[in-house]
Amino acid sequence: MIYNEEFETLPREVLEALQLKRLKQVVQRVYHTVGFYRRAFDEAGVQPDDIKTLDDLKKFPFTTKQDLRDNYPFGLFAVPMSSIVRLHASSGTTGRSTVVGYTKRDIDTWSELMARCFVAAGLTKNDMLHNAYGYGLFTGGLGAHYGAERLGASVIPISGGNTKRQIMILQDFGPTAICCTPSYALNLAEQGKEMGIDMKALKLRVGIFGAEPWSEKMRTEIENVLGIKALNIYGLSEIMGPGVAMECLEGRNGMHVFEDHFLVETIDPTTGAVLPPGEEGELVFTTITKEAFPLVRFRTRDISRLMTEPCRCGRTLYRMDRVMGRSDDMLIIRGVNVFPSQIEAVLMGIKGLEPHYQIIVDRIGNLDTLEVQVEVSEQLFENADEVKVLQNTERRIVKDIKDYLGVSAKVKLVEPKSLQRFEGKVSRVQDRRHI
Repeated sequence: MIYNEEFETLPREVLEALQLKRLKQVVQRVYHTVGFYRRAFDEAGVQPDDIKTLDDLKKFPFTTKQDLRDNYPFGLFAVPMSSIVRLHASSGTTGRSTVVGYTKRDIDTWSELMARCFVAAGLTKNDMLHNAYGYGLFTGGLGAHYGAERLGASVIPISGGNTKRQIMILQDFGPTAICCTPSYALNLAEQGKEMGIDMKALKLRVGIFGAEPWSEKMRTEIENVLGIKALNIYGLSEIMGPGVAMECLEGRNGMHVFEDHFLVETIDPTTGAVLPPGEEGELVFTTITKEAFPLVRFRTRDISRLMTEPCRCGRTLYRMDRVMGRSDDMLIIRGVNVFPSQIEAVLMGIKGLEPHYQIIVDRIGNLDTLEVQVEVSEQLFENADEVKVLQNTERRIVKDIKDYLGVSAKVKLVEPKSLQRFEGKVSRVQDRRHI
């Protein structure tokens, strides 16, 4: 099923002509309405009229999260506040919040993009969505909510937290789809099991998960414990919120980027050079239809790759691979680049481990140290007399991390349910080197 067949199946040359037309319009608009972009373009020696082809975009400067913080709160808005109907903001945990605004038309566009996502996941107006993304300043909850309503589905605006009540509502209301972070889906499954509930007996058939990197092994785990199809959704507050890209049921191999609204590039995160499709790099987005808060070449710090091969679903949109990590979350351990998702992939490949782990990076003297704490399963823990089994498991993890990632780690197996659980975005890493 496809929600907007006209735009989601455009021939490539028609799509690129539309992109170029919209790109020219947005570059002209930000130059004349946003002081930051006028200064940035002038300093880079480029003008809006320099856009003759899509390839000319690479001549223009990047926009970074720091630029957004420096212009806090409304300095990058391209319309007067009288045209803004909603404001969202990031948590600001790493500095000043980044604030984003929406016009009525922006909300309408966002709602359609999320409706496209839900249809790609097989939802119709006959479905009921359990929306456990956070409502409020975070874009996830309201973004998904409006999209489901646009589709005509029933929405349960449960938001995050209060897990036992969520499980009760999953039982009583019988939703057929769920939206949340993948780590919270596992948390729900774990809590339900503790309450003696057969989570596979729920009416859920599909889950739409995002807001944090997750591996293929975690997908398998979620599908096994909940008895559902698990799909990947991508978005970020600065660009729109959720709904920038979405996996379809047909492929389940990369997320279709809604290229009629977003131009996507991959770049070398060190040099900024544009990379060809298929090469892994940092995603850079340009919004080509947003009114209130358009961004030109926004560096996401998300590491992925673009996939141009046709998908059997019929959409002609390029796909992006799952996010393997963030260039600014990348850990450099004794000269080796390590992403938390790579460690997760190692852990999830070993029998007897739970998908709950913590990575602790420290510095002793001049030497960086890496410790991985991971929960063992109830079954493995109950066989506590089999100390050799635990020792062998630890040794296996140490060896696999060394073999696959090229870095030595200390591994600590911990009791089931002993590590902190997260109801929003999961925080896997404690980097104590800068504390």
